[in-house]
Amino acid sequence: MALSRKVLGQSAPSGAAWSTLYAVPTGSSTVCSSLVVCNRSTTFADTFSVAIRVAGIALENKQYIYKEIEVPGGNSFVATIGITLGSTDLLDVYNTNGTLSFSLFGEESS
Repeated sequence: MALSRKVLGQSAPSGAAWSTLYAVPTGSSTVCSSLVVCNRSTTFADTFSVAIRVAGIALENKQYIYKEIEVPGGNSFVATIGITLGSTDLLDVYNTNGTLSFSLFGEESS
């Protein structure tokens, strides 16, 4: 089994829209070790949500792992999460105003 520790995904999505930060490759599994959310605005707070869509199914309320978390201007939110994802699972992010950058770190195995 080959392991690859790396940046799994980085994104600065526009506001008020869901975006896939990371998709687990078919036939692989992934441990997401940490998520960093940075507010690039030095003045205004922004909020974010994160959901895990098992096997890429449509978004449902049960999939949220973070909901409307506020990040003050010029600050970051850092989570050590240790979530294991299976083949074709998606980690989706949402931010209200479009001032947030997302970085996901972890380990893929195939």
